[in-house]
Amino acid sequence: MRALHVITGLGVGGAEQQLRLLLRRLPARCDVVTLTNPGPVAEGLRADGVRVTDLGMRGNRDLAALPRLTGLIRAGRYDLVHTHLYRACLYGRAAARLAGVRAVVATEHSLGDARIEGRRLTPGVRALYLAGERLGRATVAVSPTVAERLRRWGVPAQRVRTIPNGIDAALFRYDPALRERARAHYGIPPDAYVVGGLGRLTAGKRFGVLVRALGELPRDVRLLLVGGGDEERALRRTARDLGVADRVVLTGERPYLPDPADPAPGLPGLLSAMDVLAAPSAEEAFGLAVLEALAAGLPVLYTTCPAVDDLPPGSAPGARRVPGGAGAYARELLRLRGAGPGDRSIPPAVRHYAVDRTARQLMDVYTAVLAGSTLEVRP
Repeated sequence: MRALHVITGLGVGGAEQQLRLLLRRLPARCDVVTLTNPGPVAEGLRADGVRVTDLGMRGNRDLAALPRLTGLIRAGRYDLVHTHLYRACLYGRAAARLAGVRAVVATEHSLGDARIEGRRLTPGVRALYLAGERLGRATVAVSPTVAERLRRWGVPAQRVRTIPNGIDAALFRYDPALRERARAHYGIPPDAYVVGGLGRLTAGKRFGVLVRALGELPRDVRLLLVGGGDEERALRRTARDLGVADRVVLTGERPYLPDPADPAPGLPGLLSAMDVLAAPSAEEAFGLAVLEALAAGLPVLYTTCPAVDDLPPGSAPGARRVPGGAGAYARELLRLRGAGPGDRSIPPAVRHYAVDRTARQLMDVYTAVLAGSTLEVRP
């Protein structure tokens, strides 16, 4: 089977790194096209032996990208096209149809109740999404929560299959040596209590809640934010205004696996450096950062996380929901700090989301779509 994955960009993000993890396990010959931003994940894919093409798209309305993508699909003689993220789903589905490929799958990574990948869900955005969805044969939802949102929009249930994001638990296993090196790299004292945040620095992630909570916490508490985005300047300004700038570390985007030439630690080392992960986003489609932290044996405080909430009670005993703002997070962080370090054990939730299982489920969808059969609806 020859499959082409089309994604909006390949900077460091959950959907992008998820694609790299999956391609290491899918028993298919896969190439990747990124519409724009061939960032660190593109370099990682190439290191894995995957052919990556940058379409060089100049913006959302660069319609010249459509015939270029159509020609690339036709020349590659692909059996199946799999699209990821909003812009790539629109252009990729249309280009696949124009190229004569009818086996088209899309994964919906980031659909919330009010936003999709940070953009507001206006009637126009929703109508365009639904028009594009009809050009494919199946839409993969990363959680039952997202699947239900799609069905409420009017996507036929028989076209939606829930396949959660997968995690390579071994990659994130706690490592005291990585903890020491990561803290030393960023000048974090060995005895500091480190609150971590992981994700794009956008308004929707609400990392400002953690900066404000830091102002209510003891001086030995540090905040380690891993990610990049347009909210970085605002977060730094808030930290300065509250007098906690010297206790906030912003690492920028960090990949799962660091470049050997890059002295900065990768995500596994940064998770080892933390004592707790806090995820205050009020609207998540899955909550991959929470799972990665659980795989590192960290306690987690979160506001929304379908990956945890969709599982039976007790699947993630180290994860606790915090519905409030800075004050509520500060109180919970003080409670955890007072309780002392845990044993870094791995909860059942992590095993449930093993990436090998995700890859097998995705291959089932590919087989059904190529055969032209109806998907079996599963929760």
